Amino acid sequence: MTAVLRHCLITRFAQRTPMPLAKLTPAATSAPASLALPRKALNAADIAAPGALPAAIQRSNIARLTLAQALAGANAVVVYAIGAIVGHTLAPSKMLATLPISIFVVGMAVCILPSGAIARRYGRRASFLVGAGCGVLIGLLAAAAVLRQSFWLFCVATFFGGAYAAVVLSFRFAAADGVEPALRPRALSFVMGGGVAAGVFGSQLISGTADWWAPHTFVATFLAQSVAAALSAVVLWGVKLPMPTAAEAAQGRPLRELAAQPTFVTAVICGAVSYMLMNFLMTAAPLAMHLCGHPQQASTLGLQWHVIAMYGPSFFTGRLIGRFGARRIVLVGLVLIGAAVAIGLTGIEVAHFWLTLILLGLGWNFGFVGASALVLECHRPEERTRVQSLNDFLVFGTMAVGSLASGGLLAAYDWNTVLWVSCLPLALALLALSRSSATRGGQPQAR
Repeated sequence: MTAVLRHCLITRFAQRTPMPLAKLTPAATSAPASLALPRKALNAADIAAPGALPAAIQRSNIARLTLAQALAGANAVVVYAIGAIVGHTLAPSKMLATLPISIFVVGMAVCILPSGAIARRYGRRASFLVGAGCGVLIGLLAAAAVLRQSFWLFCVATFFGGAYAAVVLSFRFAAADGVEPALRPRALSFVMGGGVAAGVFGSQLISGTADWWAPHTFVATFLAQSVAAALSAVVLWGVKLPMPTAAEAAQGRPLRELAAQPTFVTAVICGAVSYMLMNFLMTAAPLAMHLCGHPQQASTLGLQWHVIAMYGPSFFTGRLIGRFGARRIVLVGLVLIGAAVAIGLTGIEVAHFWLTLILLGLGWNFGFVGASALVLECHRPEERTRVQSLNDFLVFGTMAVGSLASGGLLAAYDWNTVLWVSCLPLALALLALSRSSATRGGQPQAR
């Protein structure tokens, strides 16, 4: 393989003409079947992709990360579906009902940078296993909190759940490690597709176990959540990714220079707004449905379809990004979020909540996956964990603000107020995206 690659590179740069795929051996160009490249010319970056892994390992990693996404994603589904309801039951003041979910988001934001530091020093798999340990802890502590009727212990539990979610966020970027550049957006979005199973699994976990330990509702659910986290650790143990290199340890360009890239700024703003509004509205929706007199089953089913809408498009979002560009996909996502807000303002029947949640999930997928693909344009291989961790830290730090605000707005005002307030950050993201598109030079900045 080395000899073939050397010959291809010499020919490529000597002739200055594209090297067709047909002139490379199958071993040198093989990739996961579901992520196959179109038959077109390769550039030097594609041929000499640093740290490229054999095709069999790429397929195994993507399969394991997708399955882990399904198991670990149930953690967030459980917290978002019943966190505010449990908080409403345990909180000393109803104004604090959504505080556990807000602390979950704070846990995500606080733990993203430490998770990235662990990955840089010991490899991504070590970070994955630490995260899975936090996933086991949230279930055990949350079950104990319900049994002891302790609101503050429940808040501690959700912090560990946020730490777990912070690690799960890196699955999408890990899928791109060791994969040819042209395939990275597709690998990223494919792994996120595991969230479809997470939506179904998480909601069925709640419905099937909520009353197993009567009269202590949801205790068995939290214990089952711990089991799911332990299973995800077993799956992640088999992931084989490149270990941190000496160049990566050197960390590349200064962080300030990386953060000042216009594409990175656009990616952060659009990713932050997409995720913040999704969390802002999804946090409030189950409690709003509860306060409107709708049954728990309706709320759980609405959240299930919301999560399916969040992750279902991921199986083809990468292809859409490759065809139309990340910025256009982000724009579609922001428009869909705006449509979700408009539908929510038309009524408070179950159908209104469900359609709002479904459109919100679709908008989040296009907005967030598209923004994540933009991040991949902003770093060299040795800078990837720092840039990706910084992006997620800024995105989820912003998201924490939205989560903290939604519960107070809902308690002090109503569901319509929550919807109207979401229009301001949406307008900001649309403005940032339009300015970026107008001034874009047309080439990735770090390639």
